Amino acid sequence: MAKPALILMGLLAAIPGAFADPLWQDELNWLKIMAFAAHQTDYSGTFLYQYGNHVEISRITHVVDRDGEHSRLESLDGVRHEIILNNGQVLCYLGGRKVKLKEHQGTPRTFPALLPEQLSLLNENYQIKQGEEGKVAGFHAHAMIFQPKDNLRYIHKMWAHSDSGLLLKAEVLDDRSRVIEQNTFIQLNMDGNIDRSWIVAGTPDAVLIARQQRHTVLPKTEAMAGSSGWQVDMLPAGFKKITEVRRPMLGKKAPVIQLVFSDGLAGISVFIESSDGDQDDHTGLSSQGAVQVYSKVAGNYLVTVVGEVPPRTVMRVADSVRYGGQ
Repeated sequence: MAKPALILMGLLAAIPGAFADPLWQDELNWLKIMAFAAHQTDYSGTFLYQYGNHVEISRITHVVDRDGEHSRLESLDGVRHEIILNNGQVLCYLGGRKVKLKEHQGTPRTFPALLPEQLSLLNENYQIKQGEEGKVAGFHAHAMIFQPKDNLRYIHKMWAHSDSGLLLKAEVLDDRSRVIEQNTFIQLNMDGNIDRSWIVAGTPDAVLIARQQRHTVLPKTEAMAGSSGWQVDMLPAGFKKITEVRRPMLGKKAPVIQLVFSDGLAGISVFIESSDGDQDDHTGLSSQGAVQVYSKVAGNYLVTVVGEVPPRTVMRVADSVRYGGQ
């Protein structure tokens, strides 16, 4: 179901916008094609996620039909897990034994759907330029480079299929252009002959499956519309608040407050919970690829910042979290 890039570019060119620079307008059109392709293209493929010496292999299948958008992510190594998204419902198969079903709040941005549909923030926070062309998984690809305008975020480089715009490879690089993590297709099928037997047709069927197999229904996340009173004073320029919620967390007795921010490419989440001073209050810095995690105790609270940003950024954000009152 890949839409021809030239047709979509023609439609996008007719949309009025605030991007007066002709060069940026061309790049903006191509970025829009990339953003939409991840949601409008039928594909099935195997991709590698790699950071350091760690490698994970996964298979992803994506289908769009008259009932909407469906995707399936399967691990191919380690403990089996599988995630199926069916129009607002998420089914998680963990280790082949347990499935959790929850109401899905917003489509998660995972490879290859890494670009947001609203692209204006990217131009504010990154210098965007064209990179080299090449081949990924046997397909001709066109590269784009996102160079941050400060030292508080990473460089991103993305290769997209030259015809459909589907993202084929993505790298995150540090300020010395060293690759921190990478997602890349090693096999990809976009010919339309894709298995659809896994698609659950509609929410009632999904709920029925969960009940029949004695699966658990996750409690709803409670939206707070910014009413928690917690503030972050030292966010990097360009990060906007996406949501603020009170949510249950595994192993936590009480719900945890979560504030989510994004600059269009990178995300930062701030978690705030009561601190009881025991060994569960892990503090300090850890990382997994481009994701940094920093926790610190602030008074009676444990503040944890998780972000796709350099270590200095999560530490700076955590140090600036404070309670401002409701």
